[in-house]
Amino acid sequence: MVFILLCSVLALAICIERLYTLNPKKISPPHLLATVWKQLKAGELDAARLRSLKQSSPLGRILAAGLGNANHGRDVMKESIQDAASHVVHDLERYLNTLGTIAAVAPLLGLLGTVVGMIRVFAEIMTQGTGNASALAGGISEALITTAAGLMVAIPALIMHRYFVGRINEIVVGLEQETIKLVDALHNDDRADSRT
Repeated sequence: MVFILLCSVLALAICIERLYTLNPKKISPPHLLATVWKQLKAGELDAARLRSLKQSSPLGRILAAGLGNANHGRDVMKESIQDAASHVVHDLERYLNTLGTIAAVAPLLGLLGTVVGMIRVFAEIMTQGTGNASALAGGISEALITTAAGLMVAIPALIMHRYFVGRINEIVVGLEQETIKLVDALHNDDRADSRT
């Protein structure tokens, strides 16, 4: 039960932290791309603003990586965006393996507690016999409590794990769409300029 309790506290802490961290507006501020585009067109996007953009949000980090390599061509820009995005996705997925492990291990810990409890009940039967039915029933119910506790930790942990994976997938799709807009806008403008 102690391990199950520790798992429940850890799972709750991870869920609270991830709910706070995986805020789509914090990861991908709604008007960030438009602001960056205006600054870029006005020639105001210098090294200091790029640094500030990189530190502002995960989307800002990805955009800054792309803009830092925009002069090297579309392919280099996309590659730098992909590198930055892989780091961002890694940060977004932080603690999810731990949460998934808790969801998998908690029922096993409960089952282990039940098995140990049943061993004690059978040891009691061997020493005292089966005459005291209420003691046996109490021992069996006590043993089954650990399985119930393990499931009570595992089920919400599994639900939250799936929820966070889905939320991260949505966020990643949004980040991809924003960066594709930037790459297309920059390099379509370059092509238009080279034609004129």
